[in-house]
Amino acid sequence: MTPSTLRLDIVSAEKEIFSGEVNMVFVTGELGELGIAPGHAQLLTTLKPGWVRAVAANQEEEVFYISGGMLEVQPYIVSVLADTAMRAADLDEAAALAAEEQAKKALQGKVSAIDLAKATAELAEVTAQIRAIQRLKKRAKGERA
Repeated sequence: MTPSTLRLDIVSAEKEIFSGEVNMVFVTGELGELGIAPGHAQLLTTLKPGWVRAVAANQEEEVFYISGGMLEVQPYIVSVLADTAMRAADLDEAAALAAEEQAKKALQGKVSAIDLAKATAELAEVTAQIRAIQRLKKRAKGERA
């Protein structure tokens, strides 16, 4: 590891998804977007469902979907701990769109606060999956997202 890179570890409850050196990491924290470069100040925060973008030394970009979780930043180490994490390329867009529609319908018909909270959380997760898929498609077409 050089002073111009940092180690990124992305771990789900099931397995390690990614471990490697990158130049920059982008995530969505509870209070907004975070860009993390080598030498970043220490930080511990919760993450919203969404994507983690990692930019490698060759400027290639890796995109991962997470269902939310925790982020720990040390000056040259970034750890993402998530219940669910996967490469964006492995997401199924049709299934995510169907789940989004189902969650929206559930929100319209729910009466209890518990059901409402669950449907809202499910909608946030599938919306984040869809955004990750769309970002990956744009990248594949050579567009800037």
